[in-house]
Amino acid sequence: MKDRITFARLSEIDPTEIVAHMSDPRVAEHMPLLTFEWDAKVAAGFVAKKERYWARDGLGHWAFLANDRYVGWGGFQKEGDEWDFGLVLRPDAFGLGRRISSKAINFATADERIPFVTFLLPRSRKNLGALGRLGARQVGEIEYDRAKFLKFRLETKHPATAPTQ
Repeated sequence: MKDRITFARLSEIDPTEIVAHMSDPRVAEHMPLLTFEWDAKVAAGFVAKKERYWARDGLGHWAFLANDRYVGWGGFQKEGDEWDFGLVLRPDAFGLGRRISSKAINFATADERIPFVTFLLPRSRKNLGALGRLGARQVGEIEYDRAKFLKFRLETKHPATAPTQ
C-alpha cells in the first residue's frame, strides 16, 4: 500500500517525536547548523518559533505525516523576499522525500504569494539530481550562520500562466 502523505502543524506533533527525530545522527550529517542537542525545551522553542512564522507570514513549516505517522518536517519559510523550502525527514522516511517535495511544490505553484522557491543545501550534499528534475537551477553559494550552502531557485510561476499587467 502506498503511504498517504498529509501535512499538519508542528504544534500537533508530540515533542518527543521531534526530539527523537532531530537527535538521530543520520539527520545531522547534512545539517551543518545542527550543533546542539535536542531535548524537550529545544523542541518547544523550535515549534514556537515555527508558529511565529505562521502568524507573521500565513505560511511556514509543516509536520509531514505518512499514514498519520510523523516522518519529518519542512515547508516554506520566508527569508527576506524569498520563500525557502526545507525538508528534514526521519531516516526511515528518506524514500518519501520526492513525494513530499512534489506535494509541497504543487502547493507553492498554486499559491499567489510564491513566485519562486529557493533551496539551501549544505555543500556535503552530492546527489543534486532531484533538484534538477524539479527544474531548479543553482544560483550560487551563500553563507548562513557561518556555514556555506549551495543555493538553488525554482520558478513556480511560468510566463504562460503568470498574470498580465
